[in-house]
Amino acid sequence: MGTNTTDKICHYNRTVDFFYEKSGKNISEYWRNRDYVIVSLGMTVCFIVIFSNLLVMGAIFKNRRFHYPIYYLLGNLALADLFAGVSYLHLMFHTGPWTIKLSQHQWFVRQGLIDTSLTASVLNLLAVAVERHQTIFNMQLHSKMSTRRVFIIMLCIWLVAIVMGLVPAMGWHCLCDLENCSTMAPMYSRSYLVFWGVLNLLTFFIMVAVYTRIFVYVRRKSKQMSQHTTQMRHKETVFNLMKTVSMILGCFVFCWTPGLVILLLDGLGCGKCEVLRFEKYFLVLAECNSFFNPIIYSFRDTDMRRTFKEILCCLCQRGSRKGASGVYFNTLEQEKYKYRAAEPTGKTNGIPLIRAGSEDIPAHSET
Repeated sequence: MGTNTTDKICHYNRTVDFFYEKSGKNISEYWRNRDYVIVSLGMTVCFIVIFSNLLVMGAIFKNRRFHYPIYYLLGNLALADLFAGVSYLHLMFHTGPWTIKLSQHQWFVRQGLIDTSLTASVLNLLAVAVERHQTIFNMQLHSKMSTRRVFIIMLCIWLVAIVMGLVPAMGWHCLCDLENCSTMAPMYSRSYLVFWGVLNLLTFFIMVAVYTRIFVYVRRKSKQMSQHTTQMRHKETVFNLMKTVSMILGCFVFCWTPGLVILLLDGLGCGKCEVLRFEKYFLVLAECNSFFNPIIYSFRDTDMRRTFKEILCCLCQRGSRKGASGVYFNTLEQEKYKYRAAEPTGKTNGIPLIRAGSEDIPAHSET
């Protein structure tokens, strides 16, 4: 009311609580037990995310064996997840009763940081999937992409993520159209939430397609090489590949699906859906994906774990501990030299596919 198709009333001078009241999202004036639980849980996750991803970035920087395209992408993923941890930590200090003290600009900054970090994390996951696809289908031990191209990809990821974070503040909001305001994010337009949710779902389906194609391809190749290798090695290869792909996709689905569902329900204007009831819990769950990523992509690498120990124990023994007995998951450089010296039984048509006794090789290939 008070608006028409030609003249819209814009509420640029209104306080944040005005939009929360209009959307039906109440801001508590005092801290409730539920708020303490959510903030405590959120801050704990944030500190773990920040620490674990700093550790990954430090290991990649410290160990020259990790200076390959796939590790650069994993380092960028760790940077995105680190930024996500910082963004959520910033949110924890500007939520609950503190929200009412925010200006419109501060509110858009708070939300924009989260959108940017989560978009960068998802796009990095997609970049890792595409890199693995290219490497495996070209039958390479590691990608032939130049460092320059890898850094251009990383730069593009961050540019897209930053734009996605700035779009609402630059005009795709509901300050001039209160009827289109979101319930979960009262100053965001519902159409933007639908756009952002669909974009992430599209990214997810692309990841599923890429990893499914990788699995089918490697399974077919492992069958072809089974005549030159033992049946046990063949089954082990397929099983480990399945396990890794299932972990990657399962973690992504588990952490993101609930949040994306309520985001889309809110964007589509589902009045009967109690999106606010689970909003904060699903937000913390989505953040947990940034905690699981270092585990799935890095902690399974024995060389990476060893570098972690060196960092944590303040040891400066670079290059003093080459090789390791019982290593199941080696760096690309190690694999390159192992393949050159290995017997031809681990190759298909002269091209290396998997090393005998490497229980976790598929995990490295499918990251």
